Amino acid sequence: MNQPRYPLRINVGFLLNQPIGYNREIHFDCPQIQLDEEFSVQNLTGMARVNRTPQGILLQAEFECQVDVECVRCLKTAQQTLNTQFDELYAFDERTLTESGLLLPEDGTIDLAPLAREYLLLEVPISPVCKADCKGLCPECGEDLNLTVCEHTVTAP
Repeated sequence: MNQPRYPLRINVGFLLNQPIGYNREIHFDCPQIQLDEEFSVQNLTGMARVNRTPQGILLQAEFECQVDVECVRCLKTAQQTLNTQFDELYAFDERTLTESGLLLPEDGTIDLAPLAREYLLLEVPISPVCKADCKGLCPECGEDLNLTVCEHTVTAP
């Protein structure tokens, strides 16, 4: 099955002529997506609810995905699950603009990739580990202590 070229773009133009309070849910399921040149995620699933308000289109989104991270203890690549949810208002005009500065494009198409990228990057742990009991590398010889027992002993100063 072909992946759409921009799987996180949604057209909300249909909401402009709907009554205030009208909403619709849009579901996402992307096996692999490149959110920017350096940030790729796998198994992105989620949902976006778009609501018509007097000021604009309120977007409420929830996403879950897996990313490859490098364990800070053993330096191996591991998969980390990220979850995020966010609410953003896409204003109809400059008068109703919020501090996020999001303005509804004239064509009524919203690209969620930049927002999803920002919110998912906030969820990446600062010091990821491959497993809770990872023993890391020997500071003397660099052996992976998860795979072998090293003859070096670490003495506390």
